[in-house]
Amino acid sequence: MGIFFNISEVYQFAIKIEENGERFYRKIANNVKDKEVKELFNFLADEELRHKKIFEENLSKIEKYEPPEIYPGEYFAYLKAYAEELIFPKNIEKEFYKEDITEAINFGIRRELDSIMYYLEIKDLIPETQHSELDKIIKEERSHFIKLSNLKKQIERKEV
Repeated sequence: MGIFFNISEVYQFAIKIEENGERFYRKIANNVKDKEVKELFNFLADEELRHKKIFEENLSKIEKYEPPEIYPGEYFAYLKAYAEELIFPKNIEKEFYKEDITEAINFGIRRELDSIMYYLEIKDLIPETQHSELDKIIKEERSHFIKLSNLKKQIERKEV
């Protein structure tokens, strides 16, 4: 398979996913009453910010790729739209309220898995020399999946 992306592009996309994830988790945290659940969602939001900083730092260490564009900002508008529509859709948190925290957790789990799958799939589209950088992103996303899965198990045990 040919090389279509540069790791710089992947980091730029990852940064947008983290921004949207932080917004999602923060709004959910603001809507729940259970202290433990609120703390976890705030923790996940803070983790998204931490991941964003990691990705920005990694991006600053590599040569930035600027794809050819028909108009200025075209490519980054595409990245923004993709991240907002597919991974953490804009305003999705409005669908989740205090009374259905399990659904919000399930949504977060699905989004983290979607992110992981995207990064695994894109591995074939970047040079092999950049795979270790992509593995760092995947590791960060897996940590969110694990935390959400553990929260879901805790809540399910409380309900039984």
